[in-house]
Amino acid sequence: MKKNQFLFLLFLGFITLFSCRSEKEPEAGQLNLNALLQPVPAKARFINDTLFIWGGSLVHSETDGKYHLYYSRWPKKLGMSAWVTHSEIAHAVSESPFGPFRFQDVALPSRDPEFWDGKVTHNPTIHFFDGKYYLYYMGNTGNADAGDLYWEHRNKQRIGVAVADHPSGPWLRSRTPLINISADSTAYDAVMVSNPSVTRRPDGKYLMVYKAVAKKLPAPKFGPVVHLTAVSDSPLGPFVKQMKPVFTAEGEEFPAEDPYVWYDTAHACYYAIVKDMKGAFTDAGRSLVLFWSPDGFDWKLAKNPLVSKLEINWENGTVRKVLALERPQLFTANGKPVALLCAVNETIDHSFNVQIPLKPLE
Repeated sequence: MKKNQFLFLLFLGFITLFSCRSEKEPEAGQLNLNALLQPVPAKARFINDTLFIWGGSLVHSETDGKYHLYYSRWPKKLGMSAWVTHSEIAHAVSESPFGPFRFQDVALPSRDPEFWDGKVTHNPTIHFFDGKYYLYYMGNTGNADAGDLYWEHRNKQRIGVAVADHPSGPWLRSRTPLINISADSTAYDAVMVSNPSVTRRPDGKYLMVYKAVAKKLPAPKFGPVVHLTAVSDSPLGPFVKQMKPVFTAEGEEFPAEDPYVWYDTAHACYYAIVKDMKGAFTDAGRSLVLFWSPDGFDWKLAKNPLVSKLEINWENGTVRKVLALERPQLFTANGKPVALLCAVNETIDHSFNVQIPLKPLE
C-alpha cells in the first residue's frame, strides 16, 4: 500500500471514530426534556378528596416489583398554607410508575415535638444507594396552628434523612438535622434550610442542593431565598456546605425553587429541573426550566431550558392550564428518564400529584 493511500485510510478511520463518539457521547447540556413530554393518562393522577396531595417522589423495588411513591399530604379543611404546620410524608404503591397508586401507610408521621421534625415532614425525595433506601426531606416542629405561626414554622425548617432496608420501612429517622442552619448570622442559610435534592457523583461522593434563607432582609420572611450545594462521602453525611448560591438571577431575591438534581452519564454532566418563580430564566413566565453543570457547583441554563409551561397535556386530548406545576422529580430506569413527577394546583383549594410519561431516549 502506498504511503498516500495509507494516510487517506488513516484519516477516514479518525473521521469514523469521531463520528461514532459523537453519536454515543452527547454534548453536555444538550438534553431537551420538553421534547420528551408525552400525554398523561388519567390513572397517572394521584388525588384525594379530603387531602392536599403534594410533592411525589418515586422508586422501584426489585424485592417486591412494585413502584413506591412518597408524597406530602395534609387536610384540605385547613387550607393550602397548612402544609407548613400539618404536612406528613405518606407512602403509596402501584404496579406501574403511572399508577394507579394506592395509599399504604404514613412513612414519616409526627413524633415528639422535641425533635427537629416533631410536627411536620414534607417534600420527600427518595433514593436507593447500595442496598438501602434513603428518604430525604425537610421537617419542622412547634405548635401546629396555622395563621400567625406560619413564619415561625417556616423558619424552623431543617433537612433530614430516614433510612430503610425496604421501601415499606421501618424507617430510621435522623435524631438531629442532616443539614442545619449556619451559626454565622451573615450566612446564606442563617434562617432556614429545606427542600433537599441528592445525587451520587461519578467519584462516589454525594452532592446535595438545598434551599436556604438568609437574614439580609427584614423579618419574618427574611431573605434572599437562595440555593446552596453540599458534598459528602456518605449518603448519611456529614455534608460539607459550599456556600455559593446557584440558580441565581440578577436583581431577583427569590428567582428559583424546588430543584431536582441528577448526574447524567450519557451527557457526562449534572442536570437540575428548577421552578422558575416568575420568568427569570425564560420568557415563559412561571415554569419549569433546566440547568446543567460540569461539576455540580457551577450552573447555567441548558441549551433547551424550558421543560414545561403551567399546563398538562392529558391523554384524552385536553390541555389543561394550571396554577402551579412544582416539586419536579425525575423517575429513571437504567439511567434513562421514564417519568417527570410534579405537584399540581388546578385551583388554590385543589392539588394532586402527576406522573408525566417521557419519550424513551434512543
